[in-house]
Parts: sequence; C-alpha cells; structure tokens
Amino acid sequence: MNESDRLFLLAAIELAKKGQMTVAPNPPVGCLILKNGYIIGRGFHQQAGKEHAEINALSSVTESPEGATVYVSLEPCVHQGKTPPCVGALIDARVGRVVVGHLDPNPLVSGKGVTLLRDAGIEVEIENIPEALKLVESFQTRMIKKRPFVRIKTASSLDGAISMASGESKWITGEEARSDVQYWRARSDAIISGVGSVLHDNPRLTLRKADYEGVKQPIRVILDSRSRTPRDANVLTDGAPTLVVSDSGLECFGSLSSVEIEKAEEVELDGPRDLENLLKLLALLGCNDVLVEAGAKVVSSFLKGGYWDEWISYVAPILLGKDSRRLADLDVVSIQDGLSAQVIEWKMFGSDLRLVLRPA
Repeated sequence: MNESDRLFLLAAIELAKKGQMTVAPNPPVGCLILKNGYIIGRGFHQQAGKEHAEINALSSVTESPEGATVYVSLEPCVHQGKTPPCVGALIDARVGRVVVGHLDPNPLVSGKGVTLLRDAGIEVEIENIPEALKLVESFQTRMIKKRPFVRIKTASSLDGAISMASGESKWITGEEARSDVQYWRARSDAIISGVGSVLHDNPRLTLRKADYEGVKQPIRVILDSRSRTPRDANVLTDGAPTLVVSDSGLECFGSLSSVEIEKAEEVELDGPRDLENLLKLLALLGCNDVLVEAGAKVVSSFLKGGYWDEWISYVAPILLGKDSRRLADLDVVSIQDGLSAQVIEWKMFGSDLRLVLRPA
C-alpha cells in the first residue's frame, strides 16, 4: 500500500467514527471518492436503517464519479437489508478503483462484495489495516462469537475498593472521570448491572450529557436472581428500555419494541447467572457493544467466565482501608493464579487515572 492510499483510508476511518454511536446493529463505515487528485465526495453511515457510507458519498459528488477511486473503511455490502446493496451503486457509478480498509467480518458475506466488483471490471485492493479492523471489532465479535463485545467499567481506590462496607460509593472518582463514563455509555448498546447497585444507588444508567443528544439510550439489563428490584426504581420508571433477569424469568420495561420483546423471549435464559445465553440474547437484539457497570459479584462473574474483551478501570488517588468492599470476588491462592491483563492505554482525568486493559 502506498502512503497516499493509507492516508485516504485513514481519513475514511475517521469519517466512519462519526457514526460509531448510532449505527448498531450495523458496523460504522466511512467512504471517500477521489478523482484527478481531488476529493469529490465523502460520506459515512449515519444511522441504522438509513443510507450506507458509499451511497452518501456518491450522493455528495461534485462531478461524475466515473473512473474515480473509492476509499471505503469496510468492504461494500452485497445484501439487501433496509437499504439496497452498495456494490450495485458503485458498479452503476462506473468507478475505476476501490480500496478497502478491511473485509467484512461476517463470514457469510466476507469477500463477496470484492468478487462482484472485480467481476464488473473494477480494480479492487484489500488492505486489511489494523485501524479498520479496530473500528469494527465489536461487530466482528458479534458475527464470529455470536455475542457482543463486552467492556467492563470499574472505579476504585488505590487499594482496590469500590465502596465502603456500608455501600457508600459517592464519589470515589472526580467529575472529569465520571463525565468520561458517559462516552462509554454512548458507545454501548446495552448496560449490564446488578440488583445490588440498584438497591444501593438507584442509578439511571442512561445518557445524560447534551453532547450525546440523538444517541439511542442503551438497554439496561439488571441481574436480579430474587426479583428484588423495586417497582419504583429509576431503571423501571424512566421510560428507557430495561430487561430484568431473575430466576423466575425475564421482564421487559420501557421503550422496547414488540419485535425486541419477541426476540428476547426466544432465548432460553436460565437465570441471571447464565451469562452465555444472556449475551446471546443481547446479540439477537442487535447489540454490538455491552458495558458492565456493576458491583464485585457481577464483575467477577464476567471475569471468571472469560466474558470480557476490554476493561475500563478508573483509579482514584485515595485509600479506603479495610472497611471497604473489594473490586472483585476472585478465589486466588497464589500470584500465578491471578487474572492477568494488558494495559493498552492510560490517560489522566483530573487526579484520576483511567486504564484501558485487554485480556493478557
């Protein structure tokens, strides 16, 4: 890949990020159209059910796209969904060359778009660059593992405490770190929490910042084995979608559609400890990204089961001592038995440190 191709692909990827919070269950995609050294069109997939990136880019061209080079972050689609396939539009536009950032992660369609373009006489180059794959890794997880990409979020003291023994936890971290949590909620299609958090804090687990106006509220999932969630809890009464999973079944609240409720009832979910089928259910509901915001028991269940892909850990410069509740309930006998993670990013928010970790 020459340097100019790489730069235009990276620009298409940056365009795609504009739709990252609004396109699920689809992947985010960006597209640039170049002719005679000038960008003549650009577009990105803005919202699920609306035009894809290639169609938006073709609609924006300032001159005929015939013979142009198209840079698209993800392989153009070939299937008819809520919108027509993009491959046909590129063929009809008689573009000369298509540079693809990454093949479609869906094994059922991967490579088919490229084949159709080449059969139509269009030159196609597949780069499979890491930046393009990272952009769609949540979608890839759902396509291949049949579950969403699971991101755990915790906020703790230096000595690993998330609250005092009384349950008091407001506030371990500062305003800047708490504000950053809104970004991760906006990136998520569902938020999983436990009944303990509901009983102690009565959280809303919704998007509150004006910066994310227009972003769909994530589905709240409350794990509640003994059905202790109060009927007047915020998560049940504010109108946003909520699923309560108990030993006796699944209850739906808020703005879930009839189709979503039907899909939810299709999965044989054996209570709140059945994380495998819970995640399968969320994948059926079109969730690419899931955020776990919960106490030690729920967090530990995901860690022990290996149902996590990323961990957002906020660490505050404070010690809470022995009369506090731990971050996780893990049975670790020796250092060798400890759960290992790899730090891939760190950043300061006020006096608090945010670590982004992946499984080692």
